[in-house]
Amino acid sequence: MLEVLEGMVATLWLMLPVYVPNPGAVIFGGGTPMDFGRKFYDGRRILGKSKTWRGFFGGSLLGFSVGLVQNYLSSFLPQEWFPPFSNDWGTAILLVLTLSFSSLLGDATGSFIKRRLGIESGGRAFLLDQLPFVIVAWIFAFLLFPDWFLRHFWNPVAVATVFVVTPLLHRSVNIAAYKLGYKDVPW
Repeated sequence: MLEVLEGMVATLWLMLPVYVPNPGAVIFGGGTPMDFGRKFYDGRRILGKSKTWRGFFGGSLLGFSVGLVQNYLSSFLPQEWFPPFSNDWGTAILLVLTLSFSSLLGDATGSFIKRRLGIESGGRAFLLDQLPFVIVAWIFAFLLFPDWFLRHFWNPVAVATVFVVTPLLHRSVNIAAYKLGYKDVPW
């Protein structure tokens, strides 16, 4: 049982650079939309007004910063519970950049799909709001760092942890952002 708990904590620890960019994008957001207000051939916005360049870069850089701090702190913590991204700082930097930026690419992908389904910016779409950012981050991590990805995420504990915790965490953070006035809707 302790081994399962250890695996869950290690998984969530390594997911922080994927989780942090989304609320960071809300905090830093505003300004020029990523789609520049343009519409797709279906007549709907490509992404919507809530996906901005300032939010994209601000959130991604916040996730990147958190990941670098984690990598540093892991040398002082039990590594079974809090593993480093890599003991090689060059690899750690590239890995954390990949996770944080691809997280928001995944979030934008979810928005693109929502617009195609006719769901307006801020509209609710269960699972399209909660999972594309994880799936795209995992795809990029697997493509660029396959050994690392398979070692840390390709096991039943990691997969179950992410797919159970992510929707709950996403909902909780969005409710908090709504109550703090950062979001217009609590989802």
